[in-house]
Amino acid sequence: MAQIIYRVSGEDGNGKRVSRTFRNTDGGREDSRAYADSLRSTRTVYDVRTRINRRVVTKTFTRRKDADAYATTIENDRLTGYVVDPAGGRVTVRDLAERWITSDPRKRANTIGRDRSALRVHIVPAIGDRQLRSISQTDVQGLVNGWTGKLAPKTVHRTYGVLRAALTFAVNAGLIARSPCRNVKLPQLLRNHWRVLAPDDVLAIVDAMDERYRAMVWVSALLGLRWGEVAGLRVARLDLLARTLTVAEVITRDAHGRPVVGPPKSEAGHRTLAMPTVLVDVLAEHMTRCGLTAADADAYLFPAPGGAGWSYSNFRRRIWLPAIERAEMDGVGFHDLRRMAATALVLENVDLKTAQTRLGHSDPRLTLAVYAQATTEADRAAADVVGERFARGIANGARDGRAMDRAGNRKAGA
Repeated sequence: MAQIIYRVSGEDGNGKRVSRTFRNTDGGREDSRAYADSLRSTRTVYDVRTRINRRVVTKTFTRRKDADAYATTIENDRLTGYVVDPAGGRVTVRDLAERWITSDPRKRANTIGRDRSALRVHIVPAIGDRQLRSISQTDVQGLVNGWTGKLAPKTVHRTYGVLRAALTFAVNAGLIARSPCRNVKLPQLLRNHWRVLAPDDVLAIVDAMDERYRAMVWVSALLGLRWGEVAGLRVARLDLLARTLTVAEVITRDAHGRPVVGPPKSEAGHRTLAMPTVLVDVLAEHMTRCGLTAADADAYLFPAPGGAGWSYSNFRRRIWLPAIERAEMDGVGFHDLRRMAATALVLENVDLKTAQTRLGHSDPRLTLAVYAQATTEADRAAADVVGERFARGIANGARDGRAMDRAGNRKAGA
């Protein structure tokens, strides 16, 4: 509970400066008045003391009614479970950034690295030395406007997302009452028009690929695995007799961009998938070619030279881009194989829950919004369906029209 302390100071009969404190009770107030009457040049201030975040916080007022109002506000906030530390607003954005970046133990190393980069390059240089209480909504909008002039819209959105998350953390930690990231206008994101691969496109990529990594293309195209999931596959995760493949490890990056092996990003990413027979045959041939057997349980299915796991940048530069150039399919990324698999699931009317599970999505909306892309084939099928629905009526209408024309001509001739 907030307590109000009367602090009375002044000069005693010897001219010495003295001070005493009194509680906000009937007796305390009476004693404070008597003490003030005994002094010269008296001054009374009111300290509001309360415990916030396991420490005693004091705020001083020169008027009693202001102290009473603040104490009432503190108690109301405490009843609603929300109290802000008055000193919290003096924390700088730089200090907040370090607190926030290490606050979530679930955050993956590559995400921490990306967030640190946004803080180091775009946020801290601009407002790092500013106190939280000095940051306003217009300050944030000004930052976004400045970024928009020199960064891609997607980068602006990502950078703003980092700042917003850090300031939301400050609100939740009781450092500030309200985040300045409110009603901020962001640049419009242009819709990406991804190339939807056809089976013939995949065949062309496979033919152009180093034979040691051709099966990687089929795994992603037929099962919809992400690059890190394919690159992290070990021999033990295959059961060719049961025709299943288990995603249990992925290759990602640490905070410094170096490749590391870790668990899937979410629980939904950890999954066991049934494989079509054609993929089982491809993987069996791949293992034979590479000299892999069940005894090599911990070996990577698609290792880099030397047997270690790939880093994405090295794989892209050494293996993927040369193959794409040979296949004359510039601009196609490995992730387009996953999009192809996702789109195929939707076009073949696989139910949404099964598609979500196979793709490792935690949210079915992602399955639909991001990956279920319209294709020329689907567009043609839609046109045919609509056309067939109305074809008979159009044909009948045309026949009726021609009959009326002939009747009119005969009447005119008579």
